[in-house]
This record gives sequence, structure tokens and C-alpha cells, in this order.
Amino acid sequence: MKKSEIYKRLWNDYSKIYLNKIFLSALFSILVAGSTSSIAWLLDPAIKKLFIEKDQTLIFFIPLLIIIAFSTKGLSLYFAKSIMIGVGESIKKKLQYDMINNLIKTDTQIIDKKHSGKFISNLTYDVMHITNLLSTAVLSLFKDSLTLIGLLAVMFFQNWKLAIISIIMIPLASISAKTLGKRMSKVATEAQEKSGFLTTYLVELFKNHKLIKIFQKEEFEKERANKHLSELKEKNQKIQTVFIRISPIMETLTGLMIAILIFYSGKLMSSGEVDINNFFSFLAAMMLAYQPVRSLSTLNITLNQGLSAASRIIPIIDQKNKIINAKNAETLKIKNSDIKFKNLKFSYEENEKITLKSINLEFSGGKMTSLVGHSGSGKSTILNLIPRFYDAQAGDITIDNQSIYRTKIESLRKEISMVSQETTLFDDTIKNNIKYANESATDEEIYKVAQLSFCEEFINKLPYKYETLIGENGVRLSGGEKQRLSIARAMLKKSSIILLDEATSSLDSETENKIQEALKILTQNKTTIVIAHRLSTILNSNNIYVIDSGKVVESGKHDDLIDKSNLYRSFYEKQIQK
Repeated sequence: MKKSEIYKRLWNDYSKIYLNKIFLSALFSILVAGSTSSIAWLLDPAIKKLFIEKDQTLIFFIPLLIIIAFSTKGLSLYFAKSIMIGVGESIKKKLQYDMINNLIKTDTQIIDKKHSGKFISNLTYDVMHITNLLSTAVLSLFKDSLTLIGLLAVMFFQNWKLAIISIIMIPLASISAKTLGKRMSKVATEAQEKSGFLTTYLVELFKNHKLIKIFQKEEFEKERANKHLSELKEKNQKIQTVFIRISPIMETLTGLMIAILIFYSGKLMSSGEVDINNFFSFLAAMMLAYQPVRSLSTLNITLNQGLSAASRIIPIIDQKNKIINAKNAETLKIKNSDIKFKNLKFSYEENEKITLKSINLEFSGGKMTSLVGHSGSGKSTILNLIPRFYDAQAGDITIDNQSIYRTKIESLRKEISMVSQETTLFDDTIKNNIKYANESATDEEIYKVAQLSFCEEFINKLPYKYETLIGENGVRLSGGEKQRLSIARAMLKKSSIILLDEATSSLDSETENKIQEALKILTQNKTTIVIAHRLSTILNSNNIYVIDSGKVVESGKHDDLIDKSNLYRSFYEKQIQK
């Protein structure tokens, strides 16, 4: 993406709407420039009238004007900065909202390709640099440019020859800043990558803290943490070092200019071309010009940092989904909830090995169907294709003879509930986790599904009952309690299709019995597709598909498969031995 395109995009989408506030800040910047210039100019009459001519009539007036000039500068600068801080925070919020909004809607496949820590780094580190570009840099451009113009006017008013000599400093500073800006852009990109790695590592660290303890990897993780922090520290140190390189350059240039001016001014004074009051006023203007020249010279560095960050964020905001509603898509109309897979082919990546190979399946409406097979055979993929988490490369899936690819996604997913082994819960209350399925649900409806899913027996033991906070992903609950909570949530949705992905694995017998009872209520008269390792679930199925390497190798009821499928018999015998 070209720099000009990035500038245009940032202006049109994020800055243009705050044009009135930016304009107001620019007006205050004019006052800052005018008051700063007047401070330098007032030294001329102050020295001439009060010290050379010893005119006491202005002894109070000139000092008063100087106080007013400084006060005006301070207040104007405060208002200009306050306005732009507000603009900057508003832009920051909009950038982060646009990113989060697109990430919420984006395809599962896109999310799977990038670690969540990298997205978090984009949302924090990169957005900060773009905010600086759109607020701090804009203010600096107005304020410092106008101030520099005003001070140059004072310098030319006092003596045009000295002013021309002083102007030489500006292009020299700009050339230095441009060179440093290119270096800064490279280092800033490297720093963002290291920041992303650190955030990724922290997410993994908190997620796997029990694993670290049980394998006694504390020292190993300390070393890894130190490595990530050291790499980020080195990059940030480089950024700061590059940034402050402008200081010695500016100090040297300023010292050189003052030395030349003193030398040249001495000759002009001896010829009567410049008076002492003109010289001091000129010198004050030049010294005051140091700050805006320095700010403008480092502006290029801020711009490069912001543009580098924008080049990483804009693609995330612009990421287009592949899984979208087809043109003229219709609302899914449920009759029997019959699901059919017709010659379906699927692979997660275009060039990867095919996961499902021309697969044909039928799931009868209102009945339970089980999928059996070794790990990696394609069972979970089949479930994930029904709500269109992924789209097949060939073939079709129909529900009541309606292709899911020609129906509206929202109407499709409205009819589907999913309960999996890896239960996902929010760091919120019990009540809000159940209510997530239906925000308009009444308390009575929530209590009813909690009772039907056997959640009430553990909820009533909690200190705040339904208002108890359960921690990150339900860390304060047992595995069985989390499963029952996810079943209650699925019940509240009242969908016609239920997908169960190993929902009863890794549970003790007593807990499993309760969950099985809850699942019977959940799946009653619903089209249910089950991936199960438990015999109790398989035996209750109306039909069983045996999946192997992305193909259907057998199907039928339990007794039939015991006789005709070696793979199923092997699976069954292993279950008996447990």
C-alpha cells in the first residue's frame, strides 16, 4: 500500500470527521505563533526605550505586554493540545473498534492463521503510533509551522541579511531528519514484531500456567521471558536512540548559526546597519525558532512510525470475508431439519491434502446420528462445515433441501447449537453466560434451563448463586459444571439442530450420567449430530457413520456395524476394555 493511499485513507476515514475540532486547534495554534513572535519582537522596544533611551514612560507597559504574550501563549497551547488529545483518543477508539468489529465478523480460517497475541499487539502498539500521527503530528504541523513563520517574519523585520543566514539551518535539519526517519521506520517495524511476539508469549504463559508448574518449567520460562523482553528492549532502545540523534545535530547547527551571526552582526553593527536592540530581538526570535524547527524536523520520524503501523492495521480492517451471503440468499425455512452432504470435498488450505473426499451423508430430522473414527479422520470438520465456519471447495450441504450456501448465514446459524469438549465461557456471571444464547430471555427461562441441565445443584452452592463470577473460561468451575452450563446455554437458544463434539469425554461416570440426562432433554426431537467416544452415546444413535481418512467407510446401527465393520468393532472393543 502506497504512502499516499495510506494518508488518504487515514484522512477520509478517521480524521475528516473531526475537521471542525482540528480547525479550532489550528486557530489556537495561530495565537501560539502570534504570541511567541510578539515575545521576540517586544525585546526591540524594551531594549531601545528602557535601556538605551532610558524612557521611563513604558516601564510598566512593556513588561505588561510581555506577561500578556506569555499567558496567551500558555493558554492557547493548552487549548490546542487539549482539543487534539480529544481528537486523538476518538481516532484511537474508532481504529480499535473497526479492528475489533472486523475481527468479530471475520472468517474462522483467517483467525486461525494468526495468533491472538499478534492481534492484541496491533490493537495496542500499532494504534498508539497511528494516533500520534493523526493527532500529535497534525498539531505540531500547525503550531510549529505557524510559529516558525511568525518568528521568521520578526527576523526579516529586524535584518533580512541575518535572517537569510539563519534559514540555512532549516534545510540542513530537514535532510538529517529525513535520513533518520527512514531508519526509524525500519526499526519501528522490527519493534512491532517483537512486541507481537511478547504479547503472544504472555497469552501462552497465562493460558498454560498449570502446565508450566507440573513440568517444573519455571526457570525455562524465565529465560524465554528474558529473551523476549531483551529483544523488545533492544528495538525500543534503538528507536529512542535514533529519535534523539536529532538533538546533537540541532544543537551543533544552532551553535554554528549563533557563532556566524555574532561574527556577522559585529560587522553590521560597526557599519551602523544593525542596532543592539535589533540584534537582541533577532537573536531571541532565532532561539525561539529552535523548538519549532526541532519539532518539524522530527515530524518525519513520527510520520514514518505512524505509516508503518497503518500498513499493518489497514489490511486487518479491510480483510474481506470469503464466507458471505450469496446474492439473493433466502432465509432458511425449517421443516424436518434433514441434513444432507452431497459429494462434498474440503481442505483447510487450497494446496493442502484434502480432508474430506467426496463425502455423502444423511442426518435424519429429529434423530440422533453419531460419527465414529480415529482422531484426524474428519469428524470435527464435518460439524464445522454445517454452520459454515468453513466452506467446502466442492459439493453441497442441504437442510430440508435448501443449500446452506444459498441461504442467509444468520438464519442458518440461528437454527444451530453447539456443545463441545472444550467448553468456552466468559469471565462473567453464571446468569450472563447462560443468557448469552438469548439476550431477551427472562429470569424464569434461565432458571428453567439451569434446572433441566442439572446446573442448579452446583449454582445453589455458590456464594452469589446466579450472580457468581466464574473467572476466565470458567476457571472456578469443574469440567462437568462447565459442560452443564454450556448445555443450559444451548437449551436457551431453542435451535432445531444440535452439534455435540465429544461433549461427554474426560468426565467421571456420575458427572457423565447427569450430562447424558441433560443432553437427552437438549436433543429431544432435534436433529443431533454427535462425535462421541462414549458407548452410551453411540448406542442411543439412530444411525452411525464410520469415518476414516476423510471418507465414509460404513454406516448403520450399532448391531449391524459390529458384524460388518472391522474399524467400528475395534473401536467398540476398546470402549469395553475401558
